[in-house]
Amino acid sequence: MPETALNRLSSTGEIWRTRTADIASKLLRYGLVGLAANGIGYAIYLIITAFGWEPKLAMSLLYLLGAGIGFLGNRVWTFRDHGRVWPALWRYGAVHGIGYGTNFMLLYILVDRLGYPHQIVQAAAILIVALVLFLCFNLFVFRAPKDETHT
Repeated sequence: MPETALNRLSSTGEIWRTRTADIASKLLRYGLVGLAANGIGYAIYLIITAFGWEPKLAMSLLYLLGAGIGFLGNRVWTFRDHGRVWPALWRYGAVHGIGYGTNFMLLYILVDRLGYPHQIVQAAAILIVALVLFLCFNLFVFRAPKDETHT
């Protein structure tokens, strides 16, 4: 029996709903991982900068720690990636390099040059970088190429 336009439309709608639900589920899990990692990291950031640490140095050290913890949580739970670990880790590192650079520049421009409070800038930077990272993780990092089947 030939496929009708109505069947194709119904099939397309189902695919769209499935993909939307998958992305929403990933975004929710990503948000929970991010809230835990970034909430703790931001609290530590506030404490160590209150003790005199320079904001960009504090962010740099905590960014590395958070990225390391985030790889495990996001690979295993958020994106449920079953591809090879090392290629995903390299892509993850490259994407986080962009995220780190963005965070650093936001602090440099908005705090060092324009004089905004670092506490507010860092809180906003966490959200901005998190959204960019989610898109990159979903489209690039945890999307294993066809030749990457298992760990």
